[in-house]
Amino acid sequence: MSWSFGLVNNRLAEIYFEKNKGKVKFMGHAFVKKSEYTTKREKEWIAKDTARVRLTYRNGVYKKY
Repeated sequence: MSWSFGLVNNRLAEIYFEKNKGKVKFMGHAFVKKSEYTTKREKEWIAKDTARVRLTYRNGVYKKY
């Protein structure tokens, strides 16, 4: 299982997923606060990942937008 930062319903979250044969299956997410991450590297990851990962979660289903 892998994880990444991203926006879920316009809130910062850690997104957990699995890649299998080119398909991505989202396993879950956890909302976090940006202030919890203090290192320079973590701040770079947040900026990079949120620019490309934006999801909507509703009724147990993730959708990209």
